Amino acid sequence: MQQTIGFEDAPLSPVHRKVRLGTFIGMICAGYIMGIVGTALGQAAGPLGPTSFWMGLIGAGTLLGVLFGSLIIGPVADRWGRRVPYISVMYVSVLLSLSQLVISDPALLALVRLLLGVTIGWDYTVEVSLLSEWSPRAERAKTMEVLVFYWTVGYVLAFLFGYVSDWVGGIGWRLMLCTSAVPGIIGIIARAGTPESPGWLVGRGKLQEAASVIQKHLGPQYGLPEAEKKTVSASWFSLFSKKLRYNTIVGGVFYACQVLPFFAISLFLPLVLADLHIENPHVSGVMYTVFTMVGVMLGTWLLNRVSRRAFLLWTFYGAAAILAVMTFWQGMPGPVALVFLAALALILAVAVTSEWAYPPELFPTELRASGVGFSVAVSRIGAAGGTFLLPIVSEHFGIFASLGGCIGALLLGGIVCHLWAPETSARFRRPGAPMVDGVPVPAAALK
Repeated sequence: MQQTIGFEDAPLSPVHRKVRLGTFIGMICAGYIMGIVGTALGQAAGPLGPTSFWMGLIGAGTLLGVLFGSLIIGPVADRWGRRVPYISVMYVSVLLSLSQLVISDPALLALVRLLLGVTIGWDYTVEVSLLSEWSPRAERAKTMEVLVFYWTVGYVLAFLFGYVSDWVGGIGWRLMLCTSAVPGIIGIIARAGTPESPGWLVGRGKLQEAASVIQKHLGPQYGLPEAEKKTVSASWFSLFSKKLRYNTIVGGVFYACQVLPFFAISLFLPLVLADLHIENPHVSGVMYTVFTMVGVMLGTWLLNRVSRRAFLLWTFYGAAAILAVMTFWQGMPGPVALVFLAALALILAVAVTSEWAYPPELFPTELRASGVGFSVAVSRIGAAGGTFLLPIVSEHFGIFASLGGCIGALLLGGIVCHLWAPETSARFRRPGAPMVDGVPVPAAALK
């Protein structure tokens, strides 16, 4: 009898490419939905007439929705499977995107943006699980690392489209918001016919169905992997034990302090540029988004070539220093301001690449999902809070007060990482560095 090969050891095949394509388009769609609202709100300020409260809530709604979507769909996908939510979420996203065409009330727009955020959290939870479970073992890490690149592609495309459209005459803020339906429609086409996750089927005891899916899409020589020893689950409260609480604090604070200025500044970039008196905001906005894209590519290249601690510290302190100069040098000449703006976009984008790599390294296997989930939840609260407050603080105290808040967040992240962030890169970790359950911890955890 011929021995079958575990499906995780299969070479890259059409089914792997299909799941990759559908997931990458989903990430582009998520980035586009988040990015397009910034430029559209600039156009909607007059006809929609939102107060600074509603401006902040509309901008933050999508970020809050991501948190709820992730929490709601996770148990559903674990119980009922990945395939149906993975395919259906694109239909919901398209319908919500198109519904913005008829909205004329700020409260209703905030609700729709919240629901679009729910679809992003829903999609992120399902697509990452499906991609990880279908990816060949040898390709998995590399495949997961590039997800942030495709999210940034969507984010940058939204800004570029919004600025170019506004520059050449505009298409109206409602139509601009509706354009997020385009990547959703492409996602519907790309995801049609996606099979269920073999890993999920195995986990639910549906071994015969899992074997059938594997052989249909990979060939008769592939089958179920050998049974692996399951890791015993640990209590969620173990994240806050004496030995792991510093890692948990670092995971949440570093993530939140990175995304707060990134989203607050980029989503309200037209407002920031206007209040900084930067001439030709269209060119400046396009330049900002281009340097964001360059920063993500640079960060992806740098991430595994430098110390994790050094990466965190210089991105936090570097971005804080740039923002401080922009805040206190209020009469900065235009060309100099553009240089600082480009440098800020670059370093904030470099920083976000660590958000996909560092949190999983802070927690042992049995607590990894809980630890990463906690870090993401804290980050969404931070990002939504910053995005909500920026237009309100700017209206009452000026843009420089808002930028001062962003500086404070960056300094807080840098100080917390300076005190407690463990070096998780084996290449740069010193011999004898403290470890708990196989993961590095700061020396304070053992005192």
